[in-house]
Parts: sequence; structure tokens; C-alpha cells
Amino acid sequence: MSDSSDDRSGPEGDVACDGGEDAAVDVEEVEHVAELARVDLDPDEREQFTEQFADILGYFETLDEVPEHDREEELVNVMRPDEVEEGLTREEALANAPESEDGHFRGPRVS
Repeated sequence: MSDSSDDRSGPEGDVACDGGEDAAVDVEEVEHVAELARVDLDPDEREQFTEQFADILGYFETLDEVPEHDREEELVNVMRPDEVEEGLTREEALANAPESEDGHFRGPRVS
């Protein structure tokens, strides 16, 4: 992305928000967001981010203008059917356990 404000345009070639007087984002808002993010910005970065945020909001406004289409989703079951298989017995499951007690796994004490 170029630093020149003349070079910015939206997806349809329309000029996006230019960060001017009627910009949706001002320097104070950028400073507030930077403070919340605990980021130190120098004055040039504040101005640059102000323009970039305004451009981003302009792109969202452009997306809001895109018509929505109702379409039927094609759902396809990609899962295999369940198959019942024989499982381990309690003794087989506990055979490799480091510790067991009364037919249950015994783990370390958590306090």
C-alpha cells in the first residue's frame, strides 16, 4: 500500500475515506486505541494509522452495499456411519495405568 492518499481506492475504483475533516476516525481515537493496546506511536504513525483506519472503514461501507443473495446450502454428510465395536474390559484398560484403586484410575492429588 502506498503512503500517497491519491493512490487509495476501493474495490470498485471509488476513492475510499480520505481521512479528511469528515473522516470516520480521528487522531484522538487512534491514540485511544493505541493506549488500550499499550502501543506507543509517534506523530507520523498516528496520522498514518488514522488514514488507514478510515480506509478500512470505507471498505466495510463498500461491503455493506453488496447485495445479499438467498441460496440453498447443499449439505453433504461427510461422516462415516457409526459402527459398534467391542471395547476394552475394565481390567484391560487399567493394565497399563501407573496406579489404580478400586477399579478406577488413580491420578496425582490436586490441591
